[in-house]
Amino acid sequence: MATRPKRGSRNGIEWRTANDGRVSYRAVLNTKATGKWNGPWRTAQAEAKADRVKAQGEAAAGVRRKSSGETLRDAWETFYAGAKAGTIPDRTRKPYAESTLRGYERCWRLRVDAEFGAHKLDAIRHEDLQAFVDRMSAAGLSGGTIDNTIDPLRSIYRRALKRGTVAVNPTLDLDIPKSVGEPMRFASREEVAALLAALPDGERAFWATAFYGGLRRGELRALKWSSVKFSDAQHGPHIHVTQSWDDVGGDKAPKSASGVRRVPIVPMLAAALKAHKLATGRDGSDFVFGRTATEPFTSSTVRSRALRAWKRANEERAEELGRKLRDDERLEPITAHQCRHTCASMLIAAGCNAKALSVVLGHADIAITFNRYGHMMPGGEAEVGRLLGAYLASAPVAADAEVVAL
Repeated sequence: MATRPKRGSRNGIEWRTANDGRVSYRAVLNTKATGKWNGPWRTAQAEAKADRVKAQGEAAAGVRRKSSGETLRDAWETFYAGAKAGTIPDRTRKPYAESTLRGYERCWRLRVDAEFGAHKLDAIRHEDLQAFVDRMSAAGLSGGTIDNTIDPLRSIYRRALKRGTVAVNPTLDLDIPKSVGEPMRFASREEVAALLAALPDGERAFWATAFYGGLRRGELRALKWSSVKFSDAQHGPHIHVTQSWDDVGGDKAPKSASGVRRVPIVPMLAAALKAHKLATGRDGSDFVFGRTATEPFTSSTVRSRALRAWKRANEERAEELGRKLRDDERLEPITAHQCRHTCASMLIAAGCNAKALSVVLGHADIAITFNRYGHMMPGGEAEVGRLLGAYLASAPVAADAEVVAL
C-alpha cells in the first residue's frame, strides 16, 4: 500500500505530515501580480482552500500584490529619519512635534521592533496586530499605552498605502481597550478661592493663572513677562500665548496655530500676577514661573509644594474644629490640567459661547470644545423643549393679526 509523502502539493494546496502523523495544509498562490504567496498552515484542508479562494479574490481586486521585500524595520527607519528631518509631515501636512517622535521611538524600541521589525511590511495582517493588541492588554498595559504603541504603525502604513507599497492598512479598526484617563474634575469657584488661599504667596500666581487663564502646562512653563500685558488699549489686559515648552527642544510653538492666542486677565488674576512680579523682581524675557529667571519650573516640584500646602491646610482646619474633616470640608488636591477644565467650566457658567471658549483655550477645532465640554453648555437635550417653548411663548402677537379658519 502506498504511503502518503511527507510533503506535497496539488491544485494550489501544500501539505506536510508531521512525525506523529498529523497533516497540515496551506494555500499557495503564484502569479505575476502577486508573486509567490504562502498562506498560514491549517489543520483542515478546507480552511487552506478557503485561504486560497480569498487570496485569489484579493489578487483580482488588486488588494494583494507582489511583495516589495521591505521589512517593517526598513519602513520605520525611513519614516523616522524623514519625520525628524521634517521631510515627512504628519496628516495635517505639518512637521511632527519632537515630543510625538520621542513617543514613537520609545514605543517602537520597547514593544514593536521585537514583535514585527523583521516581518515584511506587506505581510503583516490586521489579525496579527489585533493579536498583538490583545497580548498587551492581557499583560496589563492600559488602553492609552496600547494606542500609543500602535501610533507609529498607523503613520507608517498611512504613508505606505499612499505610495502603493501596501494594498491594505492593517492598523484600521483595531479593537483597543478604552483608556481610563485622568478624571475630568471641575472645581467650583468657591473651591478655587479656597485652594488658592491655602497656598504660600510664592505659589499662588501659578495656580491662579492655571485656574483663571486655562493655560496648558507647557504654556505655563514657557510663559515670560513680555507676554503678560496688564494694559492694552486694543485688546485689554491679557496673556499673549505664543510659546510652549518641551523638555528636550525647549521653547517651541504651541500644539496648533490656534494655540497662539490672547487670554484675558481677570482682576483676581491680575492681582496675583502683579504681586508675584513685585516679589520676584523679574521682567521682560524672564520666565514668569521659572525656577530661575532663565530656567523653567519643574512640574513635579510645583505640584509637590501645592500638595504639601493643601495637606497642611486640611490638618490645621481639622485641629481647629477638633475633629476629622468631612469630605465636603476637605480641600481636594487638583492638577494643573484639571485647572484648565475648571477654567472652561467657569467660562461656560459666565455665559461664554462655544466659539469664544474654543479661542481662549486654544483648541485647534471647535469640535474639540464641544466634545469635551458640550455637556456643560446650556441648551442640552433635556432643556431643548423648555427653551424653545419659552422662546415661542415670548413672541409678541399683533393686535390686528388675521385669524384664518381652516
